[in-house]
Parts: sequence; structure tokens; C-alpha cells
Amino acid sequence: DTCRNFHCKRGKVCHADKQGKPHCICQDPAACPPTKDYEHVCGTDNKTYDGTCQLFGTKCQLEGTKMGRQLHLDYMGSCKYIPPCTDYEVDQFPLRMRDWLKNILIQYYERDLNTSGILTEKQRNKVKKIYQNDKRLVAGDHPVELLLHDFEKNYHMYVYPVHWQFHQLDHHPVDRLLTHSELAPLRASLVPMEHCITRFFQECDADQDKLVALKEWCHCFGIKE
Repeated sequence: DTCRNFHCKRGKVCHADKQGKPHCICQDPAACPPTKDYEHVCGTDNKTYDGTCQLFGTKCQLEGTKMGRQLHLDYMGSCKYIPPCTDYEVDQFPLRMRDWLKNILIQYYERDLNTSGILTEKQRNKVKKIYQNDKRLVAGDHPVELLLHDFEKNYHMYVYPVHWQFHQLDHHPVDRLLTHSELAPLRASLVPMEHCITRFFQECDADQDKLVALKEWCHCFGIKE
């Protein structure tokens, strides 16, 4: 099978021609395997797709057109009304996001205490310092005033989680720049819960080059170094 080890990008599948030579062709959206309701996704065209296979197959078939360039995965789940993000809300967003990232790392660290494998040894050592700090703000739904106070008082606890998330996303390729597709896994999963995340990432791209550099990312989260 010449297609066995032949890789095609998302939205395309391998097809062997008459000579047995493999080629990538667009996935037929109608031929995508059936999905469950919870696997539905919303495209940037505000249309619900049965799954990512159908979305990226459709995008591939529109390749070379304006519609194809504009079609991306917007968020996980069926399309619904997402309220606009106000200036006040986007200003508060980094406070909640920083706290969330810190707590995600704490959860990973606690899981690693029983069965290691989520974090590397170097990452565990970094998170251990945060975990063992008795001044750490425990997870919860805190008012923005408390989150701001804690960030100012315990600034050092928030630096590593912000850097960690950037490097979790930066791997296609690793170049200290986040593309739209690298940001997508985080953004698409959070849009239904955090409606400001799209605007936040757009405004993080200060020079409007459609890339979020590490310096821009840190600036957005209030990290000074």
C-alpha cells in the first residue's frame, strides 16, 4: 500500500494513481465517518460541521478561493450566539487566563505525583515551587480585584505558566512565533466559555503580521521580562 506512510495535510487524503504513485487529494466531506453531536464544530463561516474532517474537507475543496482562505475552525461545538467582547471584558481577560494556566499546571503536577508522565522533570521542578508556596491563590471563581492583587503580590508565580502555554502551542514549527493554526487548539476549545479569547489574540498581534511572537504574548499577559 503506497499510501501507508504517505502523509497528507488536514482536509486531504492519499490516493494512488494508475501507476500506484501516491498523491494527496481533497477529502470528500460526504465520505467523512459519522460523528456524535459533541464532535460537531463551528466554522468561521458560522456554519456547523459534523466534525473537523468535514470542515477541512470543505476548506480543501474551496482551495484557491477567497472563501477557502477565510474558512477556519472557529470553535468546538455547534454554532451558537457568541456575545461581542466589550473593552472592559478584554481588559479583564488576562487576569482570568493567567489564573487558569497556573491552575492547569497545578492539576498536572498533582496528577504526576501519582503517575508521572504529563510534565517533564524540568517542568515538575518549576511547578513544584508554585505548588508548595503557601501564599498561592487556590483555584476558584475569584473577583477580578483579588486576581489583580494576587498577580501584583505574587507576580513570580504567573511567569512560568504563561511561558509554558506559549511553548505548548509553538511546535509547527518551533520558531517562537504562533500562527493562526498553532493558536487554534487553545482558542477553539475556549471560545464557547471565554468569548473574549478571539479578540484577545487579535489584539496580542501588535504589529498585525498575523503572528503572535513570544514578546507580544508575554506583553498581553502582563509579563515584563
